Amino acid sequence: MPVLVAAALLAPGAAEAAPIDPIAQVAPAVDPPIAWHRSIAVGKPFAGRLSGGVQLPAEGRDFWTYDWGLKASPNRPWRRWGTNRLIRTLLDVLDAYRATNPGAPRVGIADLSRVNGGRFGANFGGLGHASHQNGLDADVLYPRTDRLERRAWSPDLVDRALSQRLLDAFVAAGATDVFVGPELGLRGPRGVVMELVHHDDHMHVRIR
Repeated sequence: MPVLVAAALLAPGAAEAAPIDPIAQVAPAVDPPIAWHRSIAVGKPFAGRLSGGVQLPAEGRDFWTYDWGLKASPNRPWRRWGTNRLIRTLLDVLDAYRATNPGAPRVGIADLSRVNGGRFGANFGGLGHASHQNGLDADVLYPRTDRLERRAWSPDLVDRALSQRLLDAFVAAGATDVFVGPELGLRGPRGVVMELVHHDDHMHVRIR
């Protein structure tokens, strides 16, 4: 577990986290294999493409995936591609987050990029994305107060304490940009963590 990530996740009362909800989904016992190789993010997040992308599995011990277009889980395979650094950072952060918050549910991950990157607008489903074009971006759903592995469709459903710990962990892991919802009161370093409309159900994390 990276030292900075682990330190960011240690918060007062973390050891007293609520028990896992008995009706929550059962996490897989092991992570599925991933075909690791070197990736190249070409161009910019809002005008680029992805070379040699790595595919995030449909689910793992610490995460499940969500499809904005279908409003269902898991996310379709062609929406789950990123650079090897992005995928590794997601897995490391979520592993550390769950280890230090044992009552927390698995974290939902929505869109990354398409297999070769490129445009990912509304014609691909959901609101669409202006960025997510070169494998550096990931949409990470906020944990819910009821511990269910579902999208928090209302700000009232967001567990803000767990969401802040998750945000802090991504910042500690080197995220260069994190967009969060204006209704949640989440905070982070100026110039890294920014409020943006349409982000009250997920944080947009960029790992360069």
